[in-house]
Amino acid sequence: MIQKIKETAEYLKSRMPALPRVVIVLGTGLGGLVDDLKIELEIPYKEIPNFPISTVKGHKGSLIFGKLNNVDVVVQNGRFHFYEGYDLKIVTFPMRVFKAMGINIVLLSNAAGSVNPEIGCGSLMMITDHINFFCDNPLMGPNYEELGPRFPDMGETYSLRLRNIAKETAAQLCIPLKEGIYLGSRGPTFETPAEYRMFHRLGADAVGMSTVPEAIIAHHGGMETFAISIITDEGFEGKVKKASHEVVLAKAAEAGPKMTKLIYAMLPKI
Repeated sequence: MIQKIKETAEYLKSRMPALPRVVIVLGTGLGGLVDDLKIELEIPYKEIPNFPISTVKGHKGSLIFGKLNNVDVVVQNGRFHFYEGYDLKIVTFPMRVFKAMGINIVLLSNAAGSVNPEIGCGSLMMITDHINFFCDNPLMGPNYEELGPRFPDMGETYSLRLRNIAKETAAQLCIPLKEGIYLGSRGPTFETPAEYRMFHRLGADAVGMSTVPEAIIAHHGGMETFAISIITDEGFEGKVKKASHEVVLAKAAEAGPKMTKLIYAMLPKI
């Protein structure tokens, strides 16, 4: 594992135009952020040693190096999911590589379903905490001390500093920004009405099929982490409707420009 991380990191460092300050992970249907990026280099995943391949519609499958609001970034345009058949060590492999490259700040995004009536479809929800419902953990197995501690504290997985910057920036841009707890589940099925009710009773505000494994690994490696959900469907009492991947893609495309505007304005401050 260590050798593969080093091999991939060295390959990317040999090709990248500049060391990115920030890595941005784009969730389902959120590739519109790339339109505002001054692209300097794009590498398909299939060309990157040891990288898995995205198999989900709405995840292009490439690393893009460039500048966003004059800040050097690398964009993971398409992520990997547990439900694709990858184990969580593979799902989170890119995050290990980014840390090995010397990147210390990560911005995660996703499309999620709300289980809180106060957070409706089209909302942006900044993640303040998470519930791991994958029934697995990417840190299972031997621990490599050079990657992080055996028993990492998770009291502030999502950086308070970055959350405060997001709140301040959203207020300046007049972008409504909700806050909430994200529950990560295995997928690939959308939840049943009973599961939606259960998740809300457990303390979740939104549910999705990603983000939690990456946040765990980023935090384990000492990276400062921020995460945001675009609410693309609703699963609370009286609002449960038939969900589909096509609806999620459409709703993410509608609300995506708000997220892009927020991240664009945040970058110089972080």
